[in-house]
Amino acid sequence: MKDNRLTKLFAAGAVSAIALTTAFAQTSATTTTTTNPAVTTSSSSTTSTNTIDGTGTITTYTPGTDYLSFRTATSPEPVKYYYSPKETVLVDSEGATVDWKYLRSDMPVKYTYVKDGDRMVVRKITLEKPVTYYEKTTTTTTTTKP
Repeated sequence: MKDNRLTKLFAAGAVSAIALTTAFAQTSATTTTTTNPAVTTSSSSTTSTNTIDGTGTITTYTPGTDYLSFRTATSPEPVKYYYSPKETVLVDSEGATVDWKYLRSDMPVKYTYVKDGDRMVVRKITLEKPVTYYEKTTTTTTTTKP
């Protein structure tokens, strides 16, 4: 059987794709253990840096708190996620940054989060519709009789 250039390129591409897939699937974790010499107990926490994507509807959002809740198709009960307005990115479906004042309950969203110990911390929230859909426009018509 004769080897040709196309077969070699295809084989190199397949090997590269497998290597990239394996590299992106890697998970890194940091474990911190602190021990107080006066006390014989120790505590540890694990932070995972791999991100997880989800979709759902916001069920609870109160400005000034550090959490919000999402209801997903797979979970009938709302799930609590933590966020920080300084670290969590809020964008619309077109990728434009959105002010937090437009966020409210009953909005369908996509979100990306990481597990930080026993907490799920949201890193990015993407509104399913552009922000113009959520902005209220009011039109007033005034008629005067002469």
